[in-house]
Amino acid sequence: MRLILLGAPGAGKGTVAKLLTQLDGSVQISTGDILRSAVREGSDLGKKAQGYMTRGELVPDALIMGIMGERLMENDCKSGFLLDGFPRTIPQAEELKILLEKLHITLDFVVNLNVPKNIILDRLTTRRTCSNPECQAIYNIKSMPSKVEGICDKCGSPTIQRDDETEEAITKRLDTFNEQTAPLVDFYNNEGLLLDINATSSDAVVSAIRERLGS
Repeated sequence: MRLILLGAPGAGKGTVAKLLTQLDGSVQISTGDILRSAVREGSDLGKKAQGYMTRGELVPDALIMGIMGERLMENDCKSGFLLDGFPRTIPQAEELKILLEKLHITLDFVVNLNVPKNIILDRLTTRRTCSNPECQAIYNIKSMPSKVEGICDKCGSPTIQRDDETEEAITKRLDTFNEQTAPLVDFYNNEGLLLDINATSSDAVVSAIRERLGS
């Protein structure tokens, strides 16, 4: 399958992507992952991106698209891919369309996850992340707590609430999403590619996607 997953922070894109990868070997790709990978591998584009990231600046779209092009040509993408939270803006969507045409890749469709704001706030404000940068395991104090409160099951490091997962920070992130990313719903609807899903259960989302795929 070749899909784009859209949805607000906390809508469950990452969880759904992980479930979908188990169906047919498609790989999950996020902007953050490909940027970190390019930097780690020391490619020319990765070195350029690292400069922006080190200065705390946004990596330009042209550079992101170059790195995305390299990533989509890697062998593991032949089985399919799931773009998790990318594109984020209309210009990125337009550039991605050109890139996919150049690579002779056709999207199956674009999934938009609609989750109410109160559920997103509850999900993210109760999330805890392992403080060990080599681990970064994620827990939820309500739905998936660590065995010992405040301690990571995997490495024993303290678990913390990230600065961007307080209620105030999440509200700002949602505002940014609504301004920049929500217009993508109209963009892909006009392209005839949109699958709108109103569900809070990851299993229900996966079932709707499988039904659309005919699998």
